[in-house]
Amino acid sequence: MFSKILIANRGEIAVRVIRACEELGIGSVAVYSELDRDALHVKRADEAYLIGPGPAAESYLRVDKILAVAKRSGAEAIHPGYGFLAENAAFAAACEEAGITFIGPPAAAIDAMGSKTAARDLMQKAGVPIVPGTTEPVKDVKAARKIIERTIGFPVAVKAAGGGGGKGFRVALTDDELEAAFEGAAREGEKFFSDATVYLERYLPDPRHVEVQVLADRHGNVIHLGERDCSIQRRHQKLIEESPAPAVDAELRAKIGKIATDAAAAVHYVGAGTIEGLLQDGEYYFLEMNTRVQVEHCVTEMVTGIDIVKEGIRAAAGEPLSITQDDVELRGHAIECRINAEDASRNFAPAPGRIGAYKEPSGPGVRVDSGVGAGGEVSPMYDPMVAKLIVWDVDRESATRRMLRALAEYEIGELKTLLPFHTALLSTRQWGDAETCRDLVEDRKWLRTLAFPPPTPSDDEDDPKVEQTYTVEVSGRRFDVRVIGAPFAGGGAVVAHNGAGPGAKRPRRERKSGAAGGGADTLPSPMQGNMWRVKVRQGDSVTEGQLLCIIEAMKMENEITAHKAGVIAEIPITEGASISAGDTIAVIRSPAAAE
Repeated sequence: MFSKILIANRGEIAVRVIRACEELGIGSVAVYSELDRDALHVKRADEAYLIGPGPAAESYLRVDKILAVAKRSGAEAIHPGYGFLAENAAFAAACEEAGITFIGPPAAAIDAMGSKTAARDLMQKAGVPIVPGTTEPVKDVKAARKIIERTIGFPVAVKAAGGGGGKGFRVALTDDELEAAFEGAAREGEKFFSDATVYLERYLPDPRHVEVQVLADRHGNVIHLGERDCSIQRRHQKLIEESPAPAVDAELRAKIGKIATDAAAAVHYVGAGTIEGLLQDGEYYFLEMNTRVQVEHCVTEMVTGIDIVKEGIRAAAGEPLSITQDDVELRGHAIECRINAEDASRNFAPAPGRIGAYKEPSGPGVRVDSGVGAGGEVSPMYDPMVAKLIVWDVDRESATRRMLRALAEYEIGELKTLLPFHTALLSTRQWGDAETCRDLVEDRKWLRTLAFPPPTPSDDEDDPKVEQTYTVEVSGRRFDVRVIGAPFAGGGAVVAHNGAGPGAKRPRRERKSGAAGGGADTLPSPMQGNMWRVKVRQGDSVTEGQLLCIIEAMKMENEITAHKAGVIAEIPITEGASISAGDTIAVIRSPAAAE
């Protein structure tokens, strides 16, 4: 077994891996960007090293620096978590060349499953059913149109070949929407996966998204841990997961479990992975394989009692799985809610910001996986997840009641999150009947009923706080130094890096022109981010609901549409520039007023 592991990730998954290391008696090494200096995973690890400077997200992609830290710290293995480098075959190969164990599948398996078109072709040849569509990349819109007319038909899903996590996934319901869907999928594929190629699938209108957890070791053992239902999604990204899946019985579980283990065995898989698929009318179709631990692995752990992260570490160390297929038994029901920093009433607009008071729920059958705390910051540079709230109980109805109790206990001050959304959705008839709830998630009118009350003015954020624990960096390595005695003159804490520390006074933000309340003609930005595309110009006539621009925030593209019909009188936005919540996107006046 390893004596020390480096975690090449951040947030709650980094904390999750650190906990597993602690229980296995393994030392942990964290890496962090400048933005994450005070993050929970940095404080929790035995050692921590700065891998900046540079854009925060890119810091975690610096293979050279991560490998250098692993060598310097004496880490024998690297756990990539999920996201960033987790499904990067080149990174897995680089670890192997450096003599460091990659905790995950071999590079060849990642490569085989990394391209969705290649994976579909491989699964089809292995006898695994796939969603009808192409197994080769589609060159352009013209070629796509011919394929659709000949074999698939509308509606069609246009997907990035290297995509995942809902990125690079667009739907064209009709031929008129095909070009925009194709370009959008290709653009996101290039941006997030450095691969602009796309493929086509028949779009199933209301399937259940069912996935199977697999574990494999280097001794040829491949097992599955049952299935999860992840049907409740927004923008093809998951919001709520549960296990077991409500629509899966024992016979179907055995069938899709075999599909999953066959798929893993076909690529000589090692470690924890997930086979994702769609279930409709009793038929199960392979979608893709995620060659890593999943965000929602927690619900499977709750119903099986098996620690998936530990099994992945053991498999990477060359040990056999500690359980066999006959040992796996699903007991009770588990539900996970992703507590994201988003405003559901604004169509799940990202809502980054500072966390005020923070209190996690507890009690029987409640688990919280988080990477934040009071005073923490949810940055627009990363995805919007604050925490994962997971509950277990004897059946789905009891687990639902327990989740509602836990949601009511959760306190996250100052930050807008999905807590009201989860509470409202889990109280509906649709959830009780185990529907996919797409009618609710896509109902703008229903979502607007979840609006947050206006904030109450407070001067608390200007009150300085005394701190006597200081952070210093020596040659890039982070140390926490505790000073015993009176605080420095002035009463504020001092930190050994630039930026506001826990005791620093936060300046008040002045409201910029064009903020909400600036008049019915003014359209303010609902979020902070970067202006990715501007689709209109001053003087253009627009209709209500017409696409004006696309803002990239928290790793998502957010389409901003016109709130009214009229003429663009002002459009003070520029492609590539940053934008803050409340900034003016456009001023739209009626044609008469514009003249």
